[in-house]
Amino acid sequence: MTCTDKKLAVGIRWMLRMDMPEVLAIERSSFEFPWRVDDLIRCLRQRNCNGMVAELDEQVVGFMIYFLDRSHYQVLSLAVRDEYRRFGVGTQMAEWLIRKLSARRRSRVELNIRETNLGGQLFFRSMGFKAVAILRDHFEGWATEDAYVMEFKFLL
Repeated sequence: MTCTDKKLAVGIRWMLRMDMPEVLAIERSSFEFPWRVDDLIRCLRQRNCNGMVAELDEQVVGFMIYFLDRSHYQVLSLAVRDEYRRFGVGTQMAEWLIRKLSARRRSRVELNIRETNLGGQLFFRSMGFKAVAILRDHFEGWATEDAYVMEFKFLL
């Protein structure tokens, strides 16, 4: 099946501890500087940090980790298993979060994305996100890297 054949309908559910091996495998294959296991678990143990997975035939094919702030959702990580990219899995996860927006409570989704992550920037832009700021030397690794702050605002 090629990416033009069809969009896959996935189930989106809360991340469970048993999902961790699959989530970490997707994380490692998706990012040059993946989260470490202990950092991911520490994040998910925080009261306002949530993890979701996209599931197809009882297999985790994508995940999203986000933080609930008073006025917005902050996407910390969103990734899809290599062989399921360009089938709408990431779009369905982002749309799931966007549908939670409201004028009275959390009115925007925000994320910080590496300056060199052009694929991610284009994906979020196609979803209606806009770059609203630059964070200098935000990401660390072998060399520091700037981040773009991208945001999707709730519209009445």
